[in-house]
Amino acid sequence: MSLSRLSIDAFRNIDSAQLAPGAGLNLIYGHNGSGKTSILEAIYFLGMGRSFRSHLSQRVIQNDADALTLFALAAGQNGESRIGLRRHRNGDTEVKIDGDKVKRLSQLAEALPIQVITPESFSLLFEGPGARRQFIDWGAFHASKQFHLAWMNTRRILKQRNQLLRDGSSYEHIAFWDRELIRYALEVTDIRNQYVHSLNAVLKGIIGEFLPDADVRVSFTRGWDSKTELSDLLQTQYPRDLAMGHTVSGPHKADLRLRVGNLPAQDALSRGQLKLLVCALRIAQGKLLKQQIDKHSIYLVDDLPSELDAKHRQLLLKELIDTGAQLFVTAIEPAAIVDSLPVPPDRMFHVQAGRVTETK
Repeated sequence: MSLSRLSIDAFRNIDSAQLAPGAGLNLIYGHNGSGKTSILEAIYFLGMGRSFRSHLSQRVIQNDADALTLFALAAGQNGESRIGLRRHRNGDTEVKIDGDKVKRLSQLAEALPIQVITPESFSLLFEGPGARRQFIDWGAFHASKQFHLAWMNTRRILKQRNQLLRDGSSYEHIAFWDRELIRYALEVTDIRNQYVHSLNAVLKGIIGEFLPDADVRVSFTRGWDSKTELSDLLQTQYPRDLAMGHTVSGPHKADLRLRVGNLPAQDALSRGQLKLLVCALRIAQGKLLKQQIDKHSIYLVDDLPSELDAKHRQLLLKELIDTGAQLFVTAIEPAAIVDSLPVPPDRMFHVQAGRVTETK
């Protein structure tokens, strides 16, 4: 999957921009605040229906505009697809793929798989299990057609169960919902576990290149005691759940555990090493997607030179290029990227005050 055309209107500080990206590495450069990160954010928004920088989507719409509009031509196995999205200030969103209205944003994610490597990517390691669970679920969603429905049903039942707990319902009343919860939770957990196992096989080689001296281990924790059946746990922990007003343990507490030796990775590695670890995870996820469903991710890499020396910049760019995927990489100075490449970028775009110009 790669974008052959991208149009951005009324997004952040970009009034209007049209890009014709190359299928390989696209270098986007400009001063801080010029709008180069906004291009990456627009691509992500088109693929996910939301921003990676803000939970308030209205903030990305220009102040004097009623709506933002994004459009792309995406080349894939089955030819070229037209993907368009319009987000109104009142929150309404219109999405079309090849002229057909899309009802579920998950269809966007399926059509346009995106990997993001930004300074915010550290949330994968520092912001609790939620970000790591999203990481697992991105891969599980693409790897298994059953995952999305099973996880949606799990969330729906958990919401109902938590409401009953807040209402002080007896366990006899909750038991019906637990039987349904167990059914879907075990399906979700099995898919997640299989996905992390597959990811590990790809990840080991990349980590060996990035962090050869670190004994990095990645494991999946399902969200409840591995020695206890979920049916037993839900019943025995009912008094605690009732007191807390929510379900304490279950698939909604699953996590990806990253350790170096006996220490959490964030305690054992430097910030530069942690950045390489996050990059390794994203690259491995994209490679696994290609193996499993023969589809490339699109990589969005913001401020790549930050905290990496020239040697590791070169190593990271080589790994990214070797994926064969389309890359969008930002930098303040183009030399920071160009000097680390064996060949020139496919395309270069200069961004200044929200205006985008292709350069040679």
